[in-house]
Amino acid sequence: MTEAYFTNPLIFLIKTLFGLYITLVVIRFLLQWARADFYNPISQFVVKLTSPVLRPLRKVIPGFRGLDIASLVLAWLLQALELMLLAMLFGLGLRPLAALAWAIPALFGLVISIFLFAILIRVILSWVSPDPYNPAIDLLNRLTDPILVPAQRLLPPISGIDLSPMVAMVGLVLLQMLLLPPLRALTGSPF
Repeated sequence: MTEAYFTNPLIFLIKTLFGLYITLVVIRFLLQWARADFYNPISQFVVKLTSPVLRPLRKVIPGFRGLDIASLVLAWLLQALELMLLAMLFGLGLRPLAALAWAIPALFGLVISIFLFAILIRVILSWVSPDPYNPAIDLLNRLTDPILVPAQRLLPPISGIDLSPMVAMVGLVLLQMLLLPPLRALTGSPF
């Protein structure tokens, strides 16, 4: 009982701290991928929190076609470190190479979750008609448009009701269900 008493809070702290920072790094990559405005105050917040760690990594890992590959590598390494620490706490031993493999499906799951939540937030905000010049609205639109615009082509608005978010979310959940289990099995991920 004493071991679980200290282990559970430690697991919670590791998952929370690593999870928040990894999410910020992935969001930074996705905002760049979506060509979001980096002068936006929210973008600046993400940049300021992630730049101290990314700056040295960028000297070693160059960008590719306007994408910050260093942020992907950082997210992958941090995810692997988190999973390695959790594996050690669960008694699976020190397995750094395995953790690098386990991090791949975890990152795919994180990206899908970010898009799902962003679309859901955008739908909820559309019900209350927020200020279209709000910096958060602009970022949500830029982040979700690459997914929602093709969905709108598949299912145009019907009587003024846009069902494309539902199509996009169903597609993302199907992708999650079809992609993550084989990736986890292939990498032998216990998480």
